[in-house]
Amino acid sequence: MKKFNFRKVLDGLTASSPGGSSGGGSSSGGGIGAGSGSVHPGGTAGAAGTPRDEIQEILSSDYFQICKTVRHGFPYLPTALAFDPVQKILAVGTRTGGIRILGRPGVDCYCQHESGAAVLQLQFLINEGALVSASSDDTLHLWNLRQKRPAILHSLKFNRERITYCHLPFQSKWLYVGTERGNTHIVNIESFILSGYVIMWNKAIELSTKTHPGPVVHLSDSPRDEGKLLIGYENGTVVLWDLRSKRADLRVYYDEAIHSVDWHHEGKQFMCSHSDGSLTLWNLKSPSRPFQITIPHGKIQRDGKKPESCKPILKVEYKTCKSSEPFIIFSGGLSYDKACRRPSLTIMHGKAITVLEMDHPIVDFLTLCETPYPNEFQEPYAVVVLLEKDLIVVDLTQSNFPIFENPYPIDIHESPVTCTEYFADCPPDLIPVLYSVGAKHKKQGYSNKEWPISGGAWNLGTQTYPEIIITGHADGSIKFWDASAITLQMLYKLKTSKVFEKQKLGEGKPTAEIVEEDPFAIQMMYWCPESRIFCVAGVSAYVIVYRFSKHEVNTEIVSLEVRLQYDVEDIITPEPEIIPPFPDGSSQLPSLKSLSGSTNTVACEGMMKDSIPCLSVKTRPVRMPPGYQAELVIQLVWVDGEPPQQITSLAINSAYGLVAFGNCNGLAVVDFMQKTVLLSMGTIDLYGSSDPYQRQPRSPRKNKQFTTGLTELTDSPVSLELERCKSPTSDHVNGHCTSPTSQTCSSGKRLSSTDVTKSNRRGPGRPPFRKAQSAACMEISLPVTTEENRENTFSRSRSSSVSSIDKESKEAITALYFMETFSRKNDSAVSPCLWVGTGLGMVLIISLNLPATEELRQTEPVMVSPSGTVLTLKGAVLTFSCLDCMGALIHPPYEVWRDPNSIDDSEKTRKRKLVMYSPSSSQDMGDHQFAVICSEKQAKVFSLPSQTCLYVHNITETSFLLRADVVTLCNSICLACFCANGHIMTMSLPSLRPMLDVNYLPVTDMRIARTFCFTNEGQALYLSSPTEIQRLTYSQEMCDNLQDMLGDLFTAVETPEAQNRGFLKGLFGGSGQTFDREELFGEASAGKASRSLAQHIPGSGGIEGMKGAAGGVIGDLARARLALDERGQRLGELDEKTATMMASAEAFSKHAHELMLKYKDKKWYQF
Repeated sequence: MKKFNFRKVLDGLTASSPGGSSGGGSSSGGGIGAGSGSVHPGGTAGAAGTPRDEIQEILSSDYFQICKTVRHGFPYLPTALAFDPVQKILAVGTRTGGIRILGRPGVDCYCQHESGAAVLQLQFLINEGALVSASSDDTLHLWNLRQKRPAILHSLKFNRERITYCHLPFQSKWLYVGTERGNTHIVNIESFILSGYVIMWNKAIELSTKTHPGPVVHLSDSPRDEGKLLIGYENGTVVLWDLRSKRADLRVYYDEAIHSVDWHHEGKQFMCSHSDGSLTLWNLKSPSRPFQITIPHGKIQRDGKKPESCKPILKVEYKTCKSSEPFIIFSGGLSYDKACRRPSLTIMHGKAITVLEMDHPIVDFLTLCETPYPNEFQEPYAVVVLLEKDLIVVDLTQSNFPIFENPYPIDIHESPVTCTEYFADCPPDLIPVLYSVGAKHKKQGYSNKEWPISGGAWNLGTQTYPEIIITGHADGSIKFWDASAITLQMLYKLKTSKVFEKQKLGEGKPTAEIVEEDPFAIQMMYWCPESRIFCVAGVSAYVIVYRFSKHEVNTEIVSLEVRLQYDVEDIITPEPEIIPPFPDGSSQLPSLKSLSGSTNTVACEGMMKDSIPCLSVKTRPVRMPPGYQAELVIQLVWVDGEPPQQITSLAINSAYGLVAFGNCNGLAVVDFMQKTVLLSMGTIDLYGSSDPYQRQPRSPRKNKQFTTGLTELTDSPVSLELERCKSPTSDHVNGHCTSPTSQTCSSGKRLSSTDVTKSNRRGPGRPPFRKAQSAACMEISLPVTTEENRENTFSRSRSSSVSSIDKESKEAITALYFMETFSRKNDSAVSPCLWVGTGLGMVLIISLNLPATEELRQTEPVMVSPSGTVLTLKGAVLTFSCLDCMGALIHPPYEVWRDPNSIDDSEKTRKRKLVMYSPSSSQDMGDHQFAVICSEKQAKVFSLPSQTCLYVHNITETSFLLRADVVTLCNSICLACFCANGHIMTMSLPSLRPMLDVNYLPVTDMRIARTFCFTNEGQALYLSSPTEIQRLTYSQEMCDNLQDMLGDLFTAVETPEAQNRGFLKGLFGGSGQTFDREELFGEASAGKASRSLAQHIPGSGGIEGMKGAAGGVIGDLARARLALDERGQRLGELDEKTATMMASAEAFSKHAHELMLKYKDKKWYQF
């Protein structure tokens, strides 16, 4: 079969056909586009080069598979907490049905209930590698933790009763389940079948009691006798139930509702916490009234009356120590007159009372003790406190109760995340360098003990390349994270707000801010890892350029102000078939609107704001610590009373020394080496005579509009009004502002009637998903499913006709890319260029004329001018990339990093070292390139310099892309796309052949849309909740290796032996007879439970674990043999202990008999 000659077609297409345009190809994916021109015999056109071989594409569909890898961050909306004291692992349940299991750093597992029902309670089967979860849909689940990805083994769905509390005694296979009706059921953990043994509420309470005791709020067996079960009811009744005789041993009553109960380890006393802020201590010998009543935070009345009531104590734990007073630890209970006080945890130790104030409400807490046995001295050493937005561990072994330094990345949401970037396979020296400058900011005052949640096992695995995640936040901070080997550790934090003056409230001066809250919120980031240049765009229409230095410096911050104005009102769009051919560089170029550096025309009060920026840059010298230091601040200014529009695209190049950014008004290019504005031009002026649209001049002072927020979400004037009032980071979850996805807000300042009129004319602002409203699009309406999703839903309505552009009066700049490429059709050599993509699918190439030598670069101006080249796509442009003639990715040129503040003079004075692209082999190979351009609707590959469309792939007709990136995978490249309908797709390059299309995740909220990003080596991430980052892979190789990279949740640990209680203590200290739960609760004695009461559902658990753990039947047999050996060993040890006890009993009997014989015949007076 004859090979298809790619090069012949590439160079054989000419521009002679009058009916087409350079970018007008419209064939479906994988084929050659209907570009302009015809093929000459022999496959060459004019002075085309010699034929080249066909490009061999390595990647195929076999290289791709979608798989979630790991989730980082704090569990969103936590509800439950559990700890295995032997395995030392922690589990956190959430309101959305998720469970996070944490061990030592690197051991972090996420699993999800399919129902999505909230987790009510979690119970570990201690040292058994299993976990029981109770969810709000009244279902119990048994999770297998002996595999790297836990799975459900059994489920039990209660049909007639609602679960309120569960308790699993240590080393027992019978789970006690309390219900809302006050009944207690018993479940066999091994078979997950309900026992016929039921403790009915009406039998537990006295027959004379006429009122229902309320739901079961507590269950626990007596430490002294496992045959006695303590049942706490909400209304204040506590019953000690004898499981053997099936009757109540004792009942206690209190007139305040009970929230929790805990035993003293000897089993003679228990403590209750109540709704009036009191703690009651009960003695089993005198159950008629409390042994002790205390209201720890209540004020003692002068007349000797009972202390005043306080807030409810939601939970109490009563833990004993051998060498000191017991610890009484509780949450809540503060006085009502201290309404402004923060949530607190109180620790009572002897006479000392310590109140630990928390930043967030307490969800639950657990005291970590040295022993898992409830009938021994507990010896508490730490308290794990689960807050609504944090997890802290308090050290109880030190008198000042310091907290442990948390090794998990749970502070991602310290300030709401507004944007993310992900870099895989970056330079290896970056991580240690960033860590070295970040380590200097470590906090002091932590406990010197090791982190107590240290279970599981984890190793690095086979993945070795470095990965860095960057998160931008609402308070203007930037965090750099080491994400190598599916872990996450913070390296360095940068505060961008430090370059600005703080806005002082109440001064009465007119403010130029365009957002009232979070004016420093990060909107976009651009990082060049090789040159270490970093650039951010903020919500208040500014750009900051940072350089990296290892040395501290005191310097003034240079700032520039840019005026971007748009003078066109309406656009009449022609059909794409009749777009006239675009001229070459000989076309008339528009005049440049260059600006002077700083214009400080401050508006007087009551006058129109003009030429003032939104924020004030610090004018005094600023101390900049080692790390990223501000090189230049560029701010857009108000124009004729109209606020600057938010930035929609950003790019920087260290080799050229240029930064470019655009918004819905136009484009600005700034030389950050010479600190000058090179270009500040409206989008329409960039076209010159090449403009394909007929535009009507804008009427003066008409349609003033205001836009705020990180994204504009709807076309509704009400939405715009309310957006104007609130922050770009408002997130409506339970009425609180938490995350940066605001759509509407129920409160905020009122707009005047004129403002409302303005708001009726929609302002484009920063459109969703880093793009403007474009021509061909769809209507997407995302459902509101939960309270969380209220903030996340959005709708967009756009016409499917190219001739209608939704009356969009402005064309936003949506994508920018610096590259060495051919700017015009007749170019014979590559030159520095800036590619510009717009919201209407237009691509313009800006020529950059740089000074010839390094010396002149510091003094001579850089010339920036539109080349006249215009290409077209359907939908807003998202991304660019450039390939060489062999199909290899061309990296933009960059400057090798050097320290600008180096102490070494030679470092300061040495010339800039630039890394430019070199073609794949000989110079002969470098005479043409491929330009890859992807919009929200389609992808196109153009040949340069001929500008012929070679391939076009219509990605979606009914939806639109949110993100597209050209990434490397297996030493090749592909185009990865994420669509609003939830599909993840990959296409080969340059042929745009589809290789993967998986319906992964419907975009139910703006957060996913805003934070989703792809990176090299088949990795991607997005913010799955306001507090969590979800990482995934689309690489088959990584999916295959994932099992080796994940941590083990279960490790073989010996269960500690119970303390020897002594013969007399065992004889007189508790029940003499052993308690056999199997005999009581088994089917033989208790019978079967009603089938209608609960339904058993077998789970899918264990299949994956079996595959990963051992390999089929042989592994099963080996594990069974090992279990039998362990069982035999334990039985042998039990036999030895029994024999020892029998010998001891015989010796005691013998001595007692001898003593009896000795004194048998003696009279009383003979002793």
